[in-house]
Amino acid sequence: MTLRNNLDEVDLKILDIITQNARIPFKDVAREVGISRAAVHQRVNRMIELEVIIGSGYHINPNKVDFKTCSYIGIYLEKGDLFTEVVEQLKRIPEIVECHYTTGQYAIFVKVYAKDNEHLKNILSSQVQKIQGIASTETFISLEQTFKREIPVNS
Repeated sequence: MTLRNNLDEVDLKILDIITQNARIPFKDVAREVGISRAAVHQRVNRMIELEVIIGSGYHINPNKVDFKTCSYIGIYLEKGDLFTEVVEQLKRIPEIVECHYTTGQYAIFVKVYAKDNEHLKNILSSQVQKIQGIASTETFISLEQTFKREIPVNS
């Protein structure tokens, strides 16, 4: 069975395995899927070229590097056509780790990590709310991330 981007069942099995453990050796993936290590390597490289797999690396635990406050900020724009300029300014704030253009009440929704509430207040008042084109913001502090996962590719 071939899916979008010419992915087949073997590709989906590989994706399922490596999204659960990105550091798993290809020889172990090959054994589990029933193909050679070289075939796994070729398939992963093809999925990277097709941009099915985007990025690789290590995920940092924010708490272990003293970023204790995770929050989300809903951003209202003065005018919708200011989106691009506002996003360019938001990119300059390193504590903003995600930015989404959304439907609904906010034009932009961002995820922010701060060292504590005081740091978050400083990011908001000294940086985010000073950006030309932002009419107002609404902030939500995450009390706990209960889980995080990749999309299910093999369902």
